[in-house]
Amino acid sequence: MTELTQEQKLRYNRHIILEGFGREGQERLMQGRVLLVGVGGLGSPAALYLAAAGAGTIGIVDGDNVSLANLQRQVAHTTNDVGRLKVDSAEDKIRAINPDVKVEKHPFFLSEDNARQLIAEYDFIIDGSDNFATKYLVNDACVMLGKACSIGGISRYSGQLMTHVPGSACYRCIFPEPPAMNDVETCSQVGVLGSIAGMLGTMQATECIKYLSGVGTLLTGTLLTFDALTMEWGRLDFPHDEDCPLCGNKPTITELKEYAFQPCNKKNKTKCFQTN
Repeated sequence: MTELTQEQKLRYNRHIILEGFGREGQERLMQGRVLLVGVGGLGSPAALYLAAAGAGTIGIVDGDNVSLANLQRQVAHTTNDVGRLKVDSAEDKIRAINPDVKVEKHPFFLSEDNARQLIAEYDFIIDGSDNFATKYLVNDACVMLGKACSIGGISRYSGQLMTHVPGSACYRCIFPEPPAMNDVETCSQVGVLGSIAGMLGTMQATECIKYLSGVGTLLTGTLLTFDALTMEWGRLDFPHDEDCPLCGNKPTITELKEYAFQPCNKKNKTKCFQTN
């Protein structure tokens, strides 16, 4: 590993003196490659905290432009960024926080045509997308490629989060199929408390930092939920499903497919992930 410079020793001092993290954890983090799928409500705080922490390379895939309606929760963008590509706006904020970080911009949306090639280039994937088609695409590609990922969602006053690493339960173990179109609520329809995005996106960044540095226990086999109205956290533990169509003993999903909405399978154990 590369020896830290004096400036880096000062910048990352609070990590270096942190018991269990130390210089080795920081150096591992600085070698890591993270892909943000979407730099909106969840991806924005994740990008800022990963930059501050010193993640070596942050890739951003997002084909959207900044709009005024984004600014209530998408903290990587400002009023002056309205109309700009989100990948360009986010790059500016990352570089302003930490010039150590390498930024790789992918100014398009994730699709079944590019997901495998793109995700293969990174160590940890953070899904901050606002639609189920992309969430399943991220999950499926990560399982097929043996990649770790964090999948999150927010809506109204609540949020949900889970982490997958190779061999652990995947998104389909708890949500085998996407929900029916009529069952989907989006933030543009029902609203969202902006600070919820910060809480969940920051936790996704934390999961990524833990994975890359090798500290702590990840949220594998667990769906973490948060309700801002009551300030209550919930945990739903779910095992790896041996009959999972993707990661089970006899998988039937062997190729990437970008989903249209389908009815939820009766095996779903809780309400499907919300969107942000």
